[in-house]
Amino acid sequence: MTSFVLPHEVHGDGAHKVFAVHGWFADRSAYAAVLPDLDRTAFTYALVDLRGYGAARDAAGSFTTTEAAVDLVALADRLGWERFSVIGHSMGGAVAQRLLAVAPERLRRIAGVSPVPAWGMPLPDGQGALFTDAAHRPENRRAIIDFTTGGRRPAAWLDRMVARSLERSDAKAFRAWLDSWAGEDFHADVAGSEVPALAVAGELDPALSPALLRETWLSWYPRAELVALPSAGHYPMDETPLELVRVVEDFLRADTAAPADSRDTAVAGEPV
Repeated sequence: MTSFVLPHEVHGDGAHKVFAVHGWFADRSAYAAVLPDLDRTAFTYALVDLRGYGAARDAAGSFTTTEAAVDLVALADRLGWERFSVIGHSMGGAVAQRLLAVAPERLRRIAGVSPVPAWGMPLPDGQGALFTDAAHRPENRRAIIDFTTGGRRPAAWLDRMVARSLERSDAKAFRAWLDSWAGEDFHADVAGSEVPALAVAGELDPALSPALLRETWLSWYPRAELVALPSAGHYPMDETPLELVRVVEDFLRADTAAPADSRDTAVAGEPV
């Protein structure tokens, strides 16, 4: 596994090294909307394509969060990054948590954006076929995106998100990834980790809601924080990019700071 090099692009030259890992529906282009406003003097960002996506669309693999974590460590070695932080969106948030088990000594901080919990995401009755068939049914992908953004986004945006997803992912890999991020429970391997961990949740996301992340992220990680974005659903990079950049970079900058008294805040700083 370690001989594979994740396709990636590097932005910035700051001392704090940060991987950005995409979710189930997109490759590294998921972060396109936030790129112009990243602090490239404080941070060096490496945006990656996981196996089955983007420039790694045809790569072989097991398509699991464990494999992805090992791939990230191998890329860190190649880049000369002894220690680093990880931002992960959705499925990528599960990958970030896997690193707490695979290489905890390498991690400075992790930030999950609408992160899948480390105990997976069991699908309720009636949703199993919606997700499993999304590999080859564009209408299923559209329905999932619409649902997880509160049914409030324009039709053209939904269509664009689906088109990007189809273009940037391999259907077989897309289906295989579902079994890993949704079906694997590894929270016992990472609960109690002292690595500072930020969860960012969109209040319009009924699936990976602030309430679910309080139950999981804040329960498992002693140095965890939760920020809720009132105007975002599951895709804050597209829905509220400036708010997301501010929240995540403030967290990354506080590399040696203790958690605030309240670990559960809205983006405006009011309790939620």
